[in-house]
Amino acid sequence: MSWLVTGGAGYIGSHVVRAMTAGGESVVVYDDLSTGSADRVPAGVPLVVGSVLDQELLEGTLREHGVTGVVHIAAKKQVGESVERPLHYYRENVTGLQTLLAAMTATGVERIVFSSSAAVYGMPDVDLVTEDTPCAPMSPYGETKLVGEWLIAAAARAHGLRAVSLRYFNVAGAAAPELSDEGVFNLIPMVFERLEASEAPRIFGDDYATEDGTCVRDYIHVQDIASAHQAAAVRLREAPEGTSLVLNIGRGEGSSVREMVDRILKTTGNEDVTPEVTERRAGDPARVVAAASRIRTELGWTARHGLDEMIDSAWQGWRHRHG
Repeated sequence: MSWLVTGGAGYIGSHVVRAMTAGGESVVVYDDLSTGSADRVPAGVPLVVGSVLDQELLEGTLREHGVTGVVHIAAKKQVGESVERPLHYYRENVTGLQTLLAAMTATGVERIVFSSSAAVYGMPDVDLVTEDTPCAPMSPYGETKLVGEWLIAAAARAHGLRAVSLRYFNVAGAAAPELSDEGVFNLIPMVFERLEASEAPRIFGDDYATEDGTCVRDYIHVQDIASAHQAAAVRLREAPEGTSLVLNIGRGEGSSVREMVDRILKTTGNEDVTPEVTERRAGDPARVVAAASRIRTELGWTARHGLDEMIDSAWQGWRHRHG
């Protein structure tokens, strides 16, 4: 098979491309390079620069490269920005997916792996979030991911597509320093940034109903995210028409913010630094941890990397990018 990976020049996408090529898949990258970099695309892998809103270019790319499946990662993904620019997020994430599905239907491409998010759940009041936990997204970003899942399921019913939607939990780490995340939007790089500025890392609230009072999250190594996409691609090879799976990608283990900050301080040699506890952030649920049994059953996949690997590889990437 030949797979088109949209967003394949970005942080997560570049890891997916490497996992799929290592698994023997033929891959083409499609990316507008708004946040991705051509340097992340491996030698020998074709790169088409374009927008997912360009149906003509999408159709031409699918035909030219004999594509038989799509891994759709390209999307706008910042929660705060989505609140400020909802129309932009719906256009890029929902209309972009609609355009891609139209191009796939026009060219007879019947398989898609979709990059979704745990943001579809909102603030679930459960110990473990299963795929059947009610979805109540709290941002336009989360809404666009849920609408994307609905759109794909509808296309599977109507057009016989075979689909897997993967709900990411908290992604971290890197396979190599040059592939690390360039953004500073998640806990680990936010701590790095504070330390680099000789400032104490922040903990937003320590009065939650958790063991140490800080928020609990399920952190997953980006290499595990990538291997899950490869497993989904394999699953879709022989899947019957109309297959539409929705699966969590997580470790099924919760780690508190305080635990993570302590581990980061140890990794960076800053054990003597005391974190600063500030007010809660609006909309932060106390606990969001994935139930990871369904993905094991459906794909035979399980996470392999632990917290220290995530933090250490992220730190190596930070040092690579910031000197």
